[in-house]
Amino acid sequence: MLRPRITSTRELLALDGLWDFAVDDDTLLTPWAGPLAPALQAPVPASYNDIFTDPSIRDHVGWVWYQRIVRVPRGWTDERVIVRVDAATHHSVVYVGDVLVAEHEGGYLPFEADVTDRVAAGAEFLLTIGVDNRLTPDTIPPGTVTARPDGRLVQDYSHDFYNYAGLHRSVWLASRPAVHVCDVTVVTDIDGTTGLVDYTVEVSGEASVRVRLVDEAGAVVSAGEGRAGVLRVADARLWRPGSAYLYRLVIEAIVGHVVVDEYPLSVGIRTVAVDGARFPINGEPFYFTGFGKHEDTAVRGKGHDNAYLVHDFQLMDWIGANSFRTSHYPYAEEVLDFADRNGIVVIDETAAVGLNKRIEGGIAVAGGAEHNTFTSGFGPSIQDAHKREIRELIARDKNHPCVVMWSIANEPDSMIEGADEYFEPLFALARELDPTRPVTFVNLIAASPTMCRASQFADVLCLNRYYGWYEDAGDLVLAEAGLEAELREWEHRYRRPIIVTEYGADTIAGFHSVWDQPWTEEYQVGMLDVYHSVFDRVPAVVGEQVWNFADFQTKSGYFRVDGNKKGVFTRDRKPKAAAHALRTRWREIGRAKPGTDD
Repeated sequence: MLRPRITSTRELLALDGLWDFAVDDDTLLTPWAGPLAPALQAPVPASYNDIFTDPSIRDHVGWVWYQRIVRVPRGWTDERVIVRVDAATHHSVVYVGDVLVAEHEGGYLPFEADVTDRVAAGAEFLLTIGVDNRLTPDTIPPGTVTARPDGRLVQDYSHDFYNYAGLHRSVWLASRPAVHVCDVTVVTDIDGTTGLVDYTVEVSGEASVRVRLVDEAGAVVSAGEGRAGVLRVADARLWRPGSAYLYRLVIEAIVGHVVVDEYPLSVGIRTVAVDGARFPINGEPFYFTGFGKHEDTAVRGKGHDNAYLVHDFQLMDWIGANSFRTSHYPYAEEVLDFADRNGIVVIDETAAVGLNKRIEGGIAVAGGAEHNTFTSGFGPSIQDAHKREIRELIARDKNHPCVVMWSIANEPDSMIEGADEYFEPLFALARELDPTRPVTFVNLIAASPTMCRASQFADVLCLNRYYGWYEDAGDLVLAEAGLEAELREWEHRYRRPIIVTEYGADTIAGFHSVWDQPWTEEYQVGMLDVYHSVFDRVPAVVGEQVWNFADFQTKSGYFRVDGNKKGVFTRDRKPKAAAHALRTRWREIGRAKPGTDD
């Protein structure tokens, strides 16, 4: 699904701002039939949970409703009119007037509806969007809803971040021609100093296709005709980590001699591969430094915010990070656009987190694996939902040069019976949809090299490890020995690249000690130092991504006090001591490791 853009043939109207808002109850029988009453006001984009002071809204389980009047621009008489929702967490319905025009499952990927036959240029219409935050054994991520004796619904889930809900990203009204470019797939390669841009274009209707590739100075460097072809770029400027260069592919749909549609797409010429225990980008070994992150800020929750987007990237540049993982769901498209432009490498992950009954809120639970197979422990439709997430993620993000690998799950119970049968077709699907990028998943410590049933399918081993925190807490000597022994076993058995995609310790900013005392800033630094010394001794390790970039909110409970505190920055982006220590290491790595920049 192509992202709406303003071009010579398309227009775009942002519907962000304050919408009428109501929590569903017995009085809202048909909230789309007329104005919401009584209605609050809620901002879009934003999670609704932390906006209001009423705890019944923050803790609401079920549907909420957003509504506003929209006027179609009067110049759109002969255009198709599209309503696009960038994300609605987790199940959504869209009504134009009293007509259902779209329904979507999955909270982090976009969907749209052609509403041309329901609206008129220059006229107003009532737009109502319902959002349901419930997670079930058949959803991605999974969860369960239970009823308390007093009738209140309670949402349970295994993943360790707060189940923020609402319209987290922008809503758009877009125009496009009746005959238009529907989709574009670009694959790049390098032949000596020549860049190769293989393109495939889908058009809705009878039209010829013309393409041209434009460099950053505005000069046309290659051109072609037809719905598929290969453009050759002499002396190509490559997209490199830390040194991005983007060409612009302009696609035109032509009827007769008239250009009826134009769509531009940024293109970075680069290659990715797995070569033994190396991860080359453009043929040069790349070493990942960076973080697992979250879309999480105070008040906004998971609502996208461009100010935080730019500031977070500034902090990553300051600290010397060259990469991040979209843990544990696809991030806003604006984030990937910015990573494309700034040369930041991305491991792009589906929302398949919490497929594991051994853990609850990030903590191991006794007896959690009983009767927990992928054939009976979750709903019968969970694998279908997982496949849908993979399809939609790759369809949305396949053309981003910053995306170098797909991660199809985080910390599933990959050691349990049925895990291999569950995951093998998912890996196959991802490779069928995109044979150009490696595919991985992120392994939990319980699934050791001898017990994991899913690692056999992964091109790269991504490991979350917490020796010194959840294992051997407070003992960094044992932590170092345990970590090194395990990494060497993975290296010996699999002979594939290893990225430690999570490691770290909860840390209270301003808490200090002269001893190795957990929760202090000194302990966080000491634990990271131990891990880094091990990474430097294990050749198969090609990356380190600290958990987490910043402190983030989790669900209430005695395991967490105001959220997860493993960030090297606080939730409001103040550096802890670990941030300064990482800056020293990563900027030195940037000078020493090939494929990275200071």
